[in-house]
Order: sequence, then structure tokens, then C-alpha cells
Amino acid sequence: MTKPSLYFFACLLIFILVLSLLITGSSILTVPLYEGSSIPMGTPITWMGLIALPLTIYFGVGESRNPKKRHKLFNQLLTFSVGFAVLWVPVSYLLAGNLSFSFSGAATGFQGGQLAMKLFWGYTYGIAILPVLLLIIHWFLKLINTIRK
Repeated sequence: MTKPSLYFFACLLIFILVLSLLITGSSILTVPLYEGSSIPMGTPITWMGLIALPLTIYFGVGESRNPKKRHKLFNQLLTFSVGFAVLWVPVSYLLAGNLSFSFSGAATGFQGGQLAMKLFWGYTYGIAILPVLLLIIHWFLKLINTIRK
């Protein structure tokens, strides 16, 4: 097994595990990271899943690792997506003011308020949607090229 395929399957496994925990609403997501911590396990688990998604696509699509001229933009956007996923915790902390990413309607300022919550959800959904959208576009363009030939 080559390194890219090993990385692909590792990232895919991480993504599937995280997705199943999130979909089922597993109680492990609310367990504190360590005793006396206010950080729930859901924070690092979700973070790993958000990073694993674009990496799965990166290692799964051969053109993204050795991009030719027409795949440069795909590679750059996928790299951008990984960077956004890595920055999810710091950006979310700045928006929420805590590492459990809870927002209060009673917040008086921007941080932790309703606008910050909307930005948090938009940022989080954007991190998940961008790599999937890139993959769909890649498949569509590949299909068009196959039909042309």
C-alpha cells in the first residue's frame, strides 16, 4: 500500500468515525476533555473530522497531489480548505469566547452573541461544504472530459 492510499484510508476512517458520532449525537461529545475541564470532547473530535474531510479528498484524488496546469486551482482551493479547517478552533474561540463554542442570547457584545453564532455556523458549514463541492466539480469536469473523448 502506497503512502497516499494509507493516508487516504486513515483520513477516511477518521472522517467516518467523527461523522457517525456527530450524527448519532453520541454522549462522548459532551464528556469533558480532562477532569475539571470545561472543554468537551466534541471540540477536538469535530476538529479532527473537519480536517480529515479535505485531506481525504486530497489523498483520494490523484490529480490533487501532482497537479497539472488545469488542476492547480483545485489543489489551491483544497489546500485553502485544509487551512480553514486547521483554523476552526482559534476562529471559533474568537467568535464564542469559550472552547465549548456555546453562544448566549444574553451576550452584550459581539463575542458570544447572535451574530457571532451565525458566523460560527456559516464558517463551520463552509469548511464542510467547500471540499465536497470541489469534489463534485472535479467529478463533473472529469465526466465532461470523458464524454468529449
